Amino acid sequence: MIRIITALCLVAAVSACGAVGGGGGGGLRGDTVEIDGVQFRGNADSSRESRQRFVASVGGASESLEGAVEAARLQGIRHCIEFFGTSDIAWDVGPDTPRDALIVENDTLTFVGTCVQ
Repeated sequence: MIRIITALCLVAAVSACGAVGGGGGGGLRGDTVEIDGVQFRGNADSSRESRQRFVASVGGASESLEGAVEAARLQGIRHCIEFFGTSDIAWDVGPDTPRDALIVENDTLTFVGTCVQ
């Protein structure tokens, strides 16, 4: 229960950051989160047939890779809470992936995960 409450608080905090830092053009569509003074725009996508499996992406990886990692992790958490009510994620590529093995293309960091029920 504490884990769910903590995750919901994280989502609420991220949503608030998105509302303050949102807007603007360019970059990825989706939410904006500020981490260590850097704004990251990102989202998490899944197919309608399989919401459990998702791809979370955030732009701005060259500004702060560690900040982008946290922002992408938060996108995954938000997705899983929204569709399944849980923050548990089995990451194929995620926060624990060695930094040199992360997927970064065109300044966008991409994570792949599955919501665990």
